[in-house]
Amino acid sequence: MSLHKIWLVLKREYLTRVKSKSFIIITALTPLAFVAFIGIIVFINISETEVEKRIGILDETNVLVERLIELNEARYFDVGSDPIDSLRARVLDGSLDGYIILTDSVITHTKSPTLVHGGSGGLSFISAVRSDLREVVREEKLSRQNVSDEIRDIFETRTGLEAVKLTEEGESEDNTLFASALGFILGLMIFFGIFFYGALLMRSVIEEKTNRVLEVIASSVKPLELMYGKLFGVLSMALTQFGIWIFFYIGLSIAAAPVAGMIMEAQMSSLPEGATEAAAASFDASTLENMIIEPSIFIYFILFFFLGFMIYSALFAAIGAAVENEQDSQQFMPIVGLPIFVAYFLNTKVMQAPDSSLSTFISIFPLTSPINMISRIASTSVPAWQILLSILLMVATFFGIMWLAAKIYRVGILMYGKKATFKDLAKWIAQS
Repeated sequence: MSLHKIWLVLKREYLTRVKSKSFIIITALTPLAFVAFIGIIVFINISETEVEKRIGILDETNVLVERLIELNEARYFDVGSDPIDSLRARVLDGSLDGYIILTDSVITHTKSPTLVHGGSGGLSFISAVRSDLREVVREEKLSRQNVSDEIRDIFETRTGLEAVKLTEEGESEDNTLFASALGFILGLMIFFGIFFYGALLMRSVIEEKTNRVLEVIASSVKPLELMYGKLFGVLSMALTQFGIWIFFYIGLSIAAAPVAGMIMEAQMSSLPEGATEAAAASFDASTLENMIIEPSIFIYFILFFFLGFMIYSALFAAIGAAVENEQDSQQFMPIVGLPIFVAYFLNTKVMQAPDSSLSTFISIFPLTSPINMISRIASTSVPAWQILLSILLMVATFFGIMWLAAKIYRVGILMYGKKATFKDLAKWIAQS
């Protein structure tokens, strides 16, 4: 096997890919889409999204309507003794968004009142009205029982919990939510990366085989040299793309808090005085500083993507060599798809409980490890022996799968005119 020829194939495959318009567009648009996503989140958090509804209250208790108006004057108002037919007509013509009839049984027997409305408002509207009613009914019950203010304060007190992460360097702010989300996203990126770039490699092999280009190339390059060259060429392209995105993310995470602060300041300057404090409380730009990721996470991400791609790309290349079109490849895709989809679906379990026995097993098992181990590393402290064992098993699995894939590739790449079956693959492995 000639390393020089492998290098030539790698170079050709890499330069052809990185100079393509699709590579440039995807590489450029993905960070822009990420920035737009962050901007949308910031905008939503500091913007007033709810359209206030007007709810008429027909209060037979003579006490609850006052509490509701005090709670939200813009939403509730007293309709006095208006007849129900009149209220229903106003709802139908749109002059009233809805009405509620409150009887004493709502207080004494905890009977649920009925909101009659025109159907607009959505889940948040119904939930807000329900929450308001619960609050005013509870307050009225406490008032009728002559509960003191001290007891009410005890009743309304909710004990919080602040988590602090203890390391050898000392205490630091715990950021479990971001770490768990980061782990899930990194696992998701490896999942899509393996599938996208693996499928790209498979299509490349199929196209060259269909166009009979391989017959020309095979005269000067051995099938295995071609396979290794194409595999490492696509891998180099993937690492280039991920590297660009990582450097972009590092710059964005450093600039995110200052930029978000300027956006918030500009937005709040146009808000009414009363809404400014509410908007400031709903989103703290300094929390974006938590988006800064430790460099070791990126190193592990590249390492596990590299090993995962090497394992699965060998299978993709073998499938591409065994078939003559993409449609024929579908019968073999479960071999690749099943373990990686299992890893993808179980990644939510890893995010929720990264130290469970299931999470530990699937993060060490070589076919699911590329996705699930990076999720664990990002969200919890993983013992070094588990990481090392995971890497060693993936390396061993890669050599085993590469040995099988090479046997299939060597024969299948020059086979034409017959649709390959699993029996054919087994025969190729046995005879070569």
